[in-house]
Amino acid sequence: MFQSTLMLLPSVIFISSALCCLTSSADEAFLTPKDGGQDYALQGEFVGIVEPWGGAYAAQVISLGSEEFDVFLLPGGLPGDGFRKEIGTKSVRARIDGEWARGRSDGFSVKLEKASLSIYDASDKILAELIKVQRQSPTLGAKPPKDASVLFDGSNADAFKDGKLTDEKTLSVGCETKEHFLDHQLHIEFRTPYMPLSRGQKRGNSGVYLQGYYEVQVLDSFGLEGKDNECGGIYKVSEPKFNMCFPPLSWQTYDIDFVAARYNDQGSKVTNAHVTVRHNGVVIHQDLELPTQTQGKNKEANAAGPLFLQNHKNPVVFRNIWVVKK
Repeated sequence: MFQSTLMLLPSVIFISSALCCLTSSADEAFLTPKDGGQDYALQGEFVGIVEPWGGAYAAQVISLGSEEFDVFLLPGGLPGDGFRKEIGTKSVRARIDGEWARGRSDGFSVKLEKASLSIYDASDKILAELIKVQRQSPTLGAKPPKDASVLFDGSNADAFKDGKLTDEKTLSVGCETKEHFLDHQLHIEFRTPYMPLSRGQKRGNSGVYLQGYYEVQVLDSFGLEGKDNECGGIYKVSEPKFNMCFPPLSWQTYDIDFVAARYNDQGSKVTNAHVTVRHNGVVIHQDLELPTQTQGKNKEANAAGPLFLQNHKNPVVFRNIWVVKK
């Protein structure tokens, strides 16, 4: 069960009438909720009870830019917190109409407001009102243990080759640790930008490479299926058990336990690397075997390697990075 901090939001703070219609290019990235305007403010996660549909339901609303949204209705609750994938989701495309957004599908319709999402039947009788929530990872801001190596605390980027501090004292992409690692535990926090008109691999893309060999994908995959090339996935190895991606501009966490591959005296690999990954506090890979390196960085070898934060030319940022060697 997901043990996140969950806050009900009676109102949405970040509304800007001047930005109600986004006119950005496909690659433009917004770095604050205020800059995202009404489109950003209306997206998010909602929870409630839909009695005619059998009980607990959640919604994930994805901003597509240009005043459009994909609305996914999830039986049982949010991913990692009750979602019953086997039942199947309901979906509808919604569009802004004044201060809210509306959408109609076969047999139901929705009305999306600042802090709630109302569901109606085919005759426009209200079935339920879901309330907007903002989840927070239970490990957000986790303090390093006494035996940890603190790689980044916002004061400088000295532990990283090509490390760069942003104006807000976060760490930019495109750098790797000077120190190399074998078995270790990693805590890292990341934030993807809001890129409403971008799609797929162009939407908040980066990656956390363990030893420089194995990538845990970073991407704005909020509300998507959860594939191996989406957030939390190990590219071409395994999709995550749950898509635990929060909306863009939310701080998220990876807590990773990594066991390096083992080699014999002749340099031949005898045991593959293994990894357990917790995304926003939920296990998405449990003791997963990594048969080979993922593309984009170093070829797997019998050697310790760096933590590498991939640069895909999107303004993804990181903070609170520490490692405990095993």
